[in-house]
Amino acid sequence: MNIQTKAAVLYEQNKPLVIETLDIPKLKRGQVLVKILFSGICHSTINEMRGIKGPDGYLPHCLGHEASGIVEEIGPDVTKIQKGDYVVLTWIKGAGLDVPSATYLKGNKQINSGAITTFNEFSIISENRIVKIPREIPADVAALLGCAVPTGAGMVKNSLKIKPKNSLAVFGSGGIGLNAILFASSIGCSKIIAVDICDDKLKLAKDVGADIIINSKKENPVIRIKELTNNQGVDYAIESSGVKEVMEMAFDAIRTGGTALIAGNTKKGDKISIDPYDLINGKKILGTWGGETNSDDDIPIYVDLYLNGKLRLEKLIAHTYELEKINQAFEDIENSKVLGRVLIRL
Repeated sequence: MNIQTKAAVLYEQNKPLVIETLDIPKLKRGQVLVKILFSGICHSTINEMRGIKGPDGYLPHCLGHEASGIVEEIGPDVTKIQKGDYVVLTWIKGAGLDVPSATYLKGNKQINSGAITTFNEFSIISENRIVKIPREIPADVAALLGCAVPTGAGMVKNSLKIKPKNSLAVFGSGGIGLNAILFASSIGCSKIIAVDICDDKLKLAKDVGADIIINSKKENPVIRIKELTNNQGVDYAIESSGVKEVMEMAFDAIRTGGTALIAGNTKKGDKISIDPYDLINGKKILGTWGGETNSDDDIPIYVDLYLNGKLRLEKLIAHTYELEKINQAFEDIENSKVLGRVLIRL
């Protein structure tokens, strides 16, 4: 396989990505070569680049973990998909072989990658991170199905199992929070409250299904939520901001017997503080791993909802950048110059 690929490579934390031309190695058992169409940018990738999760022991390496693409070649023993299939690439493990990461070459230098990396024109992906989808769904929308949708919608559908009669507050109107709001709205959740510090993000949250918006820079969201719920609090709260004080707010905003779900990532070593008496009284706090998603079952559900007009995922796409502008994309996200999900067009 004499193929090369352009890819965005992280050589050093807190430094810009470098666009390189890499040699693609021969596929191993369970590996699949995919031509990437669109890749999403997730805030967790920014955390990785900035060292929020701690030192990076795999530098230099490729990045990205949600995308749409076309299967170019399949390695030995791959049975889940075939050459030419239209697919979603996701970091969430599904059926299929779970195989070691690929190592690309830049001259004599090794460039590492994960079981999935998507800031590449062509990328080697583990079979169990791929889901075949129908060609009717646009490639830019399909890219969201790799992380933003299954995590955000999955928190509502799987982690919390929210019902139409339930009330929900979502703290943080980024990609994950917006998908939680969008899905909760699609199932008829009775009262959806969006909390953020940015009016433009709150406007988008309202557009995708929030009934009430609260700017926490202008008023105390916990007090306001209590006022809106007869001093009880909401049934469920989802935190997706990655700020520890907001995690505490989400817990304070739920009623006795309610559940707060923490999805954001704080700096490594940060702690949150809650009153254990609230736990004794029946409040619950949970974490989540990708919205407890079963990618092979859940992604087709979201595809069908989109194709039937019940999940307006196109509303979440903020802006699309070419691969050569990927550092500008990260800068714009960090400076809140774009709202919703940012895509890289490969």
